Amino acid sequence: MKSKTKKQVLLLIGILFSGIILAKWQFVKPIIHKAFQPVSYKNKDIPLSNLLKKGTSISIRIDKSDYQLHIYTSDTLVKSYPIVLGGNPIDDKLREGDQCTPEGNFKMRSKYPHKSWSKFIWINYPTADSWKKHNKAKKEGRIPKNASIGGQIGIHGVPQGTDYMINAGVNWTLGCISLTRKDINEIYPFVTRQTPINIQK
Repeated sequence: MKSKTKKQVLLLIGILFSGIILAKWQFVKPIIHKAFQPVSYKNKDIPLSNLLKKGTSISIRIDKSDYQLHIYTSDTLVKSYPIVLGGNPIDDKLREGDQCTPEGNFKMRSKYPHKSWSKFIWINYPTADSWKKHNKAKKEGRIPKNASIGGQIGIHGVPQGTDYMINAGVNWTLGCISLTRKDINEIYPFVTRQTPINIQK
């Protein structure tokens, strides 16, 4: 192989390898974050039912960058839980199939036991604000003209025996917020149609 051709091949391999690393970074980032940065969770080992009376009104704030779900009463942080997200945990959801978790203010549409994920808290995505972002992205050419906005986004557990995915930071969902089975069962009774749910970057 001529020297010039060899250099071109090596350069191409380097570019491809860099592309793979960048593509995988969104997947491995939470694992690295958990491994090298100490993460603390408010009242992690105290059951929520020991901290709040039955029927207490709560609000939920989900921090995507910190991989945490926070439970508040008024402005007081009561408890925090580790979570994982979709295959693209960074960007805001704009369309069906982008594997992003939507950002904004939501409410619970419904909740029910789930045969695979223990419990499912279905949020009211898409909201009017979600539609604005979706249509704006179409107009700007950031998503295809025929893209649908998607739905069926919620907060849920993991399949039986796979709590390790939460502890390891594996972003396995298609855009939903996932907790351990114990944690989803713990918050489930406190969530109502009036519960504000804020999801932020």
